[in-house]
Amino acid sequence: MAAKPSPFRPADRGAGRALGSRQLAALLPGPAGARPAYRHLAQAISALILDGRIALRMRLPAERELAAALRVSRPTVTAAYDLLRESGYAHSRRGSGTWTALPEGAAPSGVTRALPPLDTTIDLARAALGLPDGVLAGALARIVPRLAEHEHTPGYHPYGLPELRAAVAERFTRRGLATVPEQILVTAGAQHALTLVLGLLAEPGDRVLVEHPSYPNALEAIRRARLRPVAVPVADDGWDVGIIESTLHQVVPQLAYLIPDFHNPTGSLMPPGQRARVLRAAQRSGTWLVVDETMADLALDVPAPAHFASHGGPGGAGQVITIGSMSKSCWGGLRIGWLRAPAQLVTELAGQRIANDLGGSVVDQLLALDLLDRTAELLPPRLDRLRERRTVLAAALSEHLPRWTWQLPPGGLSLWVDLGEPVAAALAERVMAYGVRIEGGGCFATTPGVFEQRLRIPYTTPPDVLREAVQRMAAALADGLPLGPAGRRPHWVA
Repeated sequence: MAAKPSPFRPADRGAGRALGSRQLAALLPGPAGARPAYRHLAQAISALILDGRIALRMRLPAERELAAALRVSRPTVTAAYDLLRESGYAHSRRGSGTWTALPEGAAPSGVTRALPPLDTTIDLARAALGLPDGVLAGALARIVPRLAEHEHTPGYHPYGLPELRAAVAERFTRRGLATVPEQILVTAGAQHALTLVLGLLAEPGDRVLVEHPSYPNALEAIRRARLRPVAVPVADDGWDVGIIESTLHQVVPQLAYLIPDFHNPTGSLMPPGQRARVLRAAQRSGTWLVVDETMADLALDVPAPAHFASHGGPGGAGQVITIGSMSKSCWGGLRIGWLRAPAQLVTELAGQRIANDLGGSVVDQLLALDLLDRTAELLPPRLDRLRERRTVLAAALSEHLPRWTWQLPPGGLSLWVDLGEPVAAALAERVMAYGVRIEGGGCFATTPGVFEQRLRIPYTTPPDVLREAVQRMAAALADGLPLGPAGRRPHWVA
């Protein structure tokens, strides 16, 4: 029997993607004086594809239009496109133009690497902090009287514990986005919230706009829901909102999943003006924006950003689903998250949730309520520790691996490091033998074969552990890297 249609799902969606000549011209580096010019142009475009700044299966501008935008001859562009096709970075279809691609053999093999013994391994694949000593024990002691109030009740709360819903709503309101408890659904973490949204608002085959790179577990949830990701690039300097706007207009995706606050993995922070533009473009296309704000509290050099939905003006938040969690700002072991959405949608999502777990643990929710009430006490020293560890990691990389480059993020939990050559997967494979677990940039990609020159390195472990990890990576690199196919699907990345 066919599922009952939701009022939040339009029936029909568009298709097709193209990169404008001005957009491509803006992405390309300035003239380098290289000769021949067509080879320099082809190399620049292929580098953008490998870096994820031009998505795969994207139609390139017509030769005449790009020649005009770059102020070069049309034969130069024609020769560059020919070279891209010969090297596997593009293909053409009669009547359809030239489309980006990857050479054969660039995709990773899909084999999960084994882990060395945990007691000898420095784990840099999980960007998450533990709790200071005594915090959890103190919270457990404080919730005992509250727990006694619940022990004679059935204990099922599919919307979440009422007092926790109220506290989360007040948290949104306090930061400038007026919210009532009826707009809050408490979930078992942000990943659970995303899975519920995908299950209700999208069907197999629907398109979902995603950033490239992005959080691997979110990308995996989208793949498992059999949705079609449509990638937009996030570079070291942030988002190209023009590409997001044109993608929303051309593709009209059902959903868009964004991490605008200290983006995982790049650490970028989307400026307010860009947020307003994305909101307007999503309203025009009828696309639901799923905004992941799990990193929003981790502001290290700037004030905590305002909620994304607050940039839409009166009524502008109606198409925004905001996801939050305590996993990054507090403790991942708590498994408490939430989403904020229109009240009617929250009701539908709660119905979706009942089929899975009936509701979350009352004990965990009471713990979350206690820790949320103590945010002003717990968060500042946590941010101080992150600033210290970020400084230690950057200094260690500069000392032991001076050819690697990165931009210091204004918040978040990790550095997005450029290795200068596509060796990330091979390096990740080699350093396993040196007792360091880290994932190459490829596991953050929407399509295989890109970000092979990148590593995400979290600064969440103690300073001495970070220094040791960098020294081990430097030793592995000094010993040389294996040649041949590399790149593995991640075992698990947080």
